Amino acid sequence: MAGLTISGHTHPILKDDYASEWMGIEVLALDDGHATIRMPLRQEMLNGFGMAHGGMIFAFGDTAFALACNPAAPEASDAGSITVASGVDINFIKPAFRGQILTAVANHRASTGRSGLYDVQIYAADPVTTQAPAGAASPTVPGELPSDAVPGELIAEFRGRSRTISKK
Repeated sequence: MAGLTISGHTHPILKDDYASEWMGIEVLALDDGHATIRMPLRQEMLNGFGMAHGGMIFAFGDTAFALACNPAAPEASDAGSITVASGVDINFIKPAFRGQILTAVANHRASTGRSGLYDVQIYAADPVTTQAPAGAASPTVPGELPSDAVPGELIAEFRGRSRTISKK
């Protein structure tokens, strides 16, 4: 799961997340309440119209949401709980196509008690516009796009409502 690590550290929720591995998700930045990820849009992720299947875009946004909701380095006091979706909405704005690179930026907006609110913006860009020239620095700031990323066009807005529950 090489793409699912950042600085050699795998987020605990990605350890056995075979769906995210299959999708080819790369973690660019993580911090409590923030996550930035990207993935290439492959042929098997397309619908019958030749554009990204809405379920693929949703699953991609959901992964960014989950990473932002759960601490990357949980403390002992967090050991018995996880944060999951209690509801989500997604608005598809534009289509994305095979070969494009999707980038999702998730940010915590508000919380009270065990409930939280997160926004995820999902972008699509052609591969040649998503990377800086070789040798350029690429610092990542959690909740923002990496400096070497050109996000492309906004294709979807995902809003997630979270709830912290017992692991059982």
